[in-house]
Formats: sequence, structure tokens, C-alpha cells
Amino acid sequence: MAQIKVVVYGASGRVGQEVVKAVCQEPETALVGAVDIKAPADKLSLPDGSGAVPFSTDLASILESCRPEVVVDFSSGGATMPAVRTCAGRGVHMVIGATGYSAGDITEMENVTKTKKIGIVLAPNFALGAVLMMHLVKIAGKYFDHAEIIELHHDRKADAPSGTSKMTAQGMLEARGKPFLPPAVPGEDSPSRGRSFDGINIHSVRLPGFMAHQEVILGGDGQTLRIRHDQISREAFMPGVIMAVKEIVRDPRFIYGLDKLLGL
Repeated sequence: MAQIKVVVYGASGRVGQEVVKAVCQEPETALVGAVDIKAPADKLSLPDGSGAVPFSTDLASILESCRPEVVVDFSSGGATMPAVRTCAGRGVHMVIGATGYSAGDITEMENVTKTKKIGIVLAPNFALGAVLMMHLVKIAGKYFDHAEIIELHHDRKADAPSGTSKMTAQGMLEARGKPFLPPAVPGEDSPSRGRSFDGINIHSVRLPGFMAHQEVILGGDGQTLRIRHDQISREAFMPGVIMAVKEIVRDPRFIYGLDKLLGL
């Protein structure tokens, strides 16, 4: 079987570097090019020392010269939507782990997959444990009336609450079908109470020493239930990323959330 040709967009970033390693180590994928706004040279050395691939700040030129089947995007800021349009115009599938997109962006991605016949996997979190945690709290949330989320990340994470915590709250509310009950003493004017999503308060911690951690606490009369996921390295994303690359080539469509690939 021919290897899937992959370009990594955001290859110099912390996650991008891990994606480069994972694509090179996976027997069914091959890194054919890389893109980053801070590309220091026109070649990126492969992590196993076996050679180098074209490296550029210009995605369009890399797509033209390298002819990938999939672009894995872990860029930042507003780079994702221009990349989606560039890839769509050339019939290239995408796996997107970058953040900062809006509801309108998601709609545009979904429409692009239909009009341009490409596939896009868009996932706020590629760590399998985090996805399973979100699935379990959807089940538990049906049986408890009170819930809070504590999410802890490294101090360089710009957004708060995190995309994963907001997606967790949204999933719990959809599964439950109604809001959670607010605390007996809401403390609406107190920042220490966190940001409320229909009764679920989300507390965000940003400190050196953390990677990505989330704990959902559900409370009832005489009991609490805690469901927690701890990510200690960016390697945790890689099995999910590789799974998405293979799936989007096999079955091109719009997929929002890694849970769809896990059949949850």
C-alpha cells in the first residue's frame, strides 16, 4: 500500500514538531513537505536523519511542489481559514488541530468539503484520553444536577476557558437536555466562581509546570464524582492525529470532533 503523503502546517511549533516525528515514524504515512511562518530554511531535516523535505513560509508553493494528500494544521492565530481555502482549491484534505475558529468558520469548512469534495477533520482535542473523558461526563451529567469544570494549562495558553472545557460543557448540556442547577450561592459578581455555561462553572488555571489537565466534578446529595484527564506531553495528540489522517483519506467528509472517529 502506498504511503499517505502529508504536509505539516505549523511545523516549527511545539505540537507541529511532534506531528513531524509521528508522521515520519508511522509506516503508512510519509512527510513530503512542511510549512511555518518562521521557516528558517528551505529544507526541514527529517527527525531520523534520513534526509530532508521542502520547507517554506508559503503553503501554496509547498502544495504545488510536493502534491500532498493531507495537510495537518497546527498553526496559530488566523492562519487556519486561509489554509482551508488554499487546500480546498487544490483538492487537499485537512486535519486541523489549530484553535481560534468561529462558528462561521466551522460552517464554511463543512460547506467546502461538499463543494470541493475534500475531507476535513476538525478537533479541539486529539488526545484520546481527553475525548473519552468528555464522553464519560456526558453520561454522568444525566444523573447529577450540579457540575463544575477545572481546566489547568501552561502559562503560554492564550485562551480561557479552553476549547476543550467549553466543548465538554456543551456536550454535557446537550446530553442532559436542560441546564445544570446553579450553586446555592451563585456569586455572579465574583471572578473566583468561574465562567458559567448554563449552570456549569468553568475555572481556568494558567501556570508554569502544567501541560493540559481537566477535571469535571459532579455533585449530588451526599456524594461527588470526579472524572479527570491529565496530559503530560504533546505526544498524547499523535495517535489521534494519525488516526484522522488515515480516516480522511479513506472517507473524505467533514468530521467535527475525534469522538466521531472513535464511534462514541
